Amino acid sequence: KFTIDCQHPADDNILETKDMEKFLVGRIKVDGKTGNLGDMVAVSREKQKIHVSAEAPFSKRYLKYLSKKYLKMQQLRDFLRVVAPNKTSYELRYFNINEDNDEE
Repeated sequence: KFTIDCQHPADDNILETKDMEKFLVGRIKVDGKTGNLGDMVAVSREKQKIHVSAEAPFSKRYLKYLSKKYLKMQQLRDFLRVVAPNKTSYELRYFNINEDNDEE
């Protein structure tokens, strides 16, 4: 079972978790086919978190790939990144943009 935490962007109304959930349901491949989730993979949403639980072999890396693809589609890839805080979850975080020019 994997989790994608969209807390920060969802609080700022940048990202809709229901749209991301719909995207994942439409794009996750099972046995090489999209839209073939069946009983093998379940995608659910709880407030700002999306849970993906899979019976079939399912890599966490694939979830990161799909998350990045969604961000690119929404043109948010320049502002958000996908970070793994622990072994079973990802988190969408903002890039740290510090405009400190102290070196000059």
